[in-house]
Amino acid sequence: MLGLLALAKESVETFVASKRTISPPGSLPPELSEKAGVFVCLKKNGKLRGCIGTFMPVTENIAQETIRNALAAATQDPRFPPVTKDELPELEYSVDILSAPEKVTDVNQLDPERYGVIVVSGEKKGLLLPDLDGVNTVEEQLRIARMKAGIMATEKIEIFRFGVQRHSQ
Repeated sequence: MLGLLALAKESVETFVASKRTISPPGSLPPELSEKAGVFVCLKKNGKLRGCIGTFMPVTENIAQETIRNALAAATQDPRFPPVTKDELPELEYSVDILSAPEKVTDVNQLDPERYGVIVVSGEKKGLLLPDLDGVNTVEEQLRIARMKAGIMATEKIEIFRFGVQRHSQ
C-alpha cells in the first residue's frame, strides 16, 4: 500500500512548503476508508526525525489519520524542531496501521518484534511500537513504555498489546 507513504509524504511537503493541509483523495480504496490508529515516523539519514500517532482513531478514516499524524510528526514532535524545506528531500517515511489494543493478562503474551505495547497507570499511558532497533526483550519494551508515560517501576500497570501493518520505504 505505497499510497499511504505517498500520502504522508505529500501532506508533509505541502504543509512545510505552503502551510496548507491536503485532503485525502476523493475515492478511497476500502482499506483506507476504515478507522484505525496510525503512527507516522520520519527518519533522516537513518535517524528518527519525528514520530507521532494515535492508538485509537480520532478521524473518519485511515487516510485522514495518516495526513493528521504525518503533519504532527513533522511539526509537533516535542523531541525535534519542525521539519524545514531543506530537509524534505532527505526524509524517509513509515506508516503503521494499528490493530485494536487487547488486554494482556500474562507477559508471555508479549513479543517486542511482533506486538507493540501500551502501559496504563491511572491517567498515564505510554506506547511503544513493535520491532524497534535495540528493543529486543519484553522487559526492555515495558521499561521504555513506562518511561515514556512517566510511570515508575513500582507503580502497578495494565498492559495492552497491538499489532501493526508497517508500510515503509
